[in-house]
Amino acid sequence: MDGHDGDDPKQSTADMTAFVQNLLQQMQSRFQTMSDSIITKNILTYSLVILDRNALDDMGGRIDELERSINDLRAEMGVEGSPSPSTPKAKDESKPGDDSA
Repeated sequence: MDGHDGDDPKQSTADMTAFVQNLLQQMQSRFQTMSDSIITKNILTYSLVILDRNALDDMGGRIDELERSINDLRAEMGVEGSPSPSTPKAKDESKPGDDSA
């Protein structure tokens, strides 16, 4: 005959079932590994963004403190009237006679 007996179809079905279950377990394991990796990267990225934001806030505070110190020194020297170069000019400080609008 062709080498197949009566139990062969049942064994073939059992082998195929075991193969598919093994394949699905491998896929699940790989999916879980990739998912964990993505989550870890997102957490690290979020942490870095928070740290950068905190660093920028700290730097902004230091700049404000430096400007206050400079203004205090100017006041002591009697140059209180001249504004800091980083201070934006108010809109109502426009040139006199420029009412062409």
